[in-house]
Amino acid sequence: MTLSILVAHDQNRVIGKDNQLPWHLPNDLKHVKKLSTGNTLVMGRKTYESIGKPLPNRRNVVLTSNSAFHPEGVDVIHDLNEIYDLPGHVFIFGGQTLFEEFIDKVDDMYITVIEDKFQGDTFFPPYTFENWEVESAVKGELDDKNTIPHTFLHLVRKKQ
Repeated sequence: MTLSILVAHDQNRVIGKDNQLPWHLPNDLKHVKKLSTGNTLVMGRKTYESIGKPLPNRRNVVLTSNSAFHPEGVDVIHDLNEIYDLPGHVFIFGGQTLFEEFIDKVDDMYITVIEDKFQGDTFFPPYTFENWEVESAVKGELDDKNTIPHTFLHLVRKKQ
């Protein structure tokens, strides 16, 4: 099993406001689709509810303490440790609590850095580059629909 984080955050590590993304960036949505298709996304219930439906062509797993929560097309788990039993490439997809829990446990992180500052109420945990090697950093293309500068980072945990 490979365990990765998949996230977009702004310059202040904002990842959301009022259970929504504070920006509109189609390039990032394409990036998420490319990375996660055929793999597994694990998210908390609030993150799932902000998306509103299972994302197609990948396994959607929702971690929740709510035993009555069973949306169609989603696998529900109730314990963090169940994540380690998932096969294949597993992406921790949010929100803040899951990121905080797994930032010290994942093999790598795929981070879209939104090169701007937004108002937010949920944040990605602090990290430094002393623990991570930059595998790649690719500037996102700007156009009519993608107006915010952004960089796609792939960080791999340094071997201790």
